[in-house]
Amino acid sequence: MVGSVGFESSALESNGSLKTRINGEDDAREIVMGRNVHTTCLSITEPNDDDEFTGDKDAYMASVLARYRMNLVERTSNHLGYPYNLEFDYGALGQLQHFSINNLGDPFIESNYGVHSRQFEVGVLDWFARLWEIEKDDYWGYITNCGTEGNLHGILVGREVFPDGVLYASRDSHYSVFKAARMYRMECVKVGTLVTGEIDCADFKSQLLANKEKPAIINVNIGTTVKGAVDDLDLVIETLKECGFSEDRFYIHCDGALFGLMMPFVKRAPKVSFKKPIGSVSVSGHKFVGCPMPCGVQLTRMKHINVLSSNVEYLASRDATIMGSRNGHAPIFLWYTLNKKGYKGFQKEVQRCLRNAHYLKDRLREAGISSMLNELSSTVVFERPRDEDFVRQWQLACERNMAHVIVMPSVTIDKLDCFLKELIEKRSTWYQDENVQPPCLAADIGKGNCTCAHCN
Repeated sequence: MVGSVGFESSALESNGSLKTRINGEDDAREIVMGRNVHTTCLSITEPNDDDEFTGDKDAYMASVLARYRMNLVERTSNHLGYPYNLEFDYGALGQLQHFSINNLGDPFIESNYGVHSRQFEVGVLDWFARLWEIEKDDYWGYITNCGTEGNLHGILVGREVFPDGVLYASRDSHYSVFKAARMYRMECVKVGTLVTGEIDCADFKSQLLANKEKPAIINVNIGTTVKGAVDDLDLVIETLKECGFSEDRFYIHCDGALFGLMMPFVKRAPKVSFKKPIGSVSVSGHKFVGCPMPCGVQLTRMKHINVLSSNVEYLASRDATIMGSRNGHAPIFLWYTLNKKGYKGFQKEVQRCLRNAHYLKDRLREAGISSMLNELSSTVVFERPRDEDFVRQWQLACERNMAHVIVMPSVTIDKLDCFLKELIEKRSTWYQDENVQPPCLAADIGKGNCTCAHCN
């Protein structure tokens, strides 16, 4: 049985936004949702008979696209809350946009469809195999359409290896993990977390002992969604063994959507490696690497994949992926960037992101704003702004009384200074009435990181 997630009720506001009331096992709160896109959608109209001669339809569409491009430029300049690297230049690949490149099926076996990019895809997979320390003959993987697909695939492999296994995931895991549990009808246990957002291995131990007769399938977070916390993989493995779970009775999937590609370049950071008893690792390609379309990388052990793989005569290939058709352009974009930057290039970018994250956290503290930055993380968590327009302007991700900025390669000190200046100015107006006080974040980020009147 999948763990309870409560129920929701929604109401449409006059401005097109949604307010949703959530009543769940953790809290009851109102969530302000984004605008209903039906209020701003661009309708499709049938061309007139004379459009081919007048050019009116082409002129209209050109003007729509020009305005849209201007909007993208503006929105990109004020982007802080989501883990996307918006600093990239793929102009050299424009020559390939006229081709329908599709890597349907197994990346290691060509199909009868000849317009593919498998040679690029396998090159990218080999690069990640070296990063995560697994030999070419021992791994199988593919380039996914997004990070969620990587989680869906990793957890599916775990479920196929252990059909009666229990899925364990911390409460701070990405929502796609619990989506997988619902899709696969898996028994799912939500494990408590420390104030940092890291999995609480004491609670994990008690949950394991309560289900000791069933194999364990574990989602380990290499950077949680909101707080950027990294679960202690070594402690998770140690806890499993303490509870009597031998390596043939557990499967670990590592969700490394963002930090799975950053941690290997952080000095003294614990390793995510297939030399440890893990089953799979997934990362997003459009996050730290930077890519114009969502994509990801999923690697698992070759010995596990046979439970999913099947021959497809129609393709003259095999398939063990979640999707059938797969974007063949994405591997080329990833191959291009990995070649240009290499390990040293990524190491420099990771170090810059971590420095800038510390800069932001220190500036927030100087301004008296509650804030937290986990070790190994570039996610700065702070007091949620009171103004939803400000939240939307800077595209901040919020949960309860928290907001966060994820410092990516495209987030410069100048951009952070601009954000800080506006935040501090607006905050002085939000709390000019002494009866209105900033929220207490002690329960969310720890008393030592909270600057509210109650904690100080």
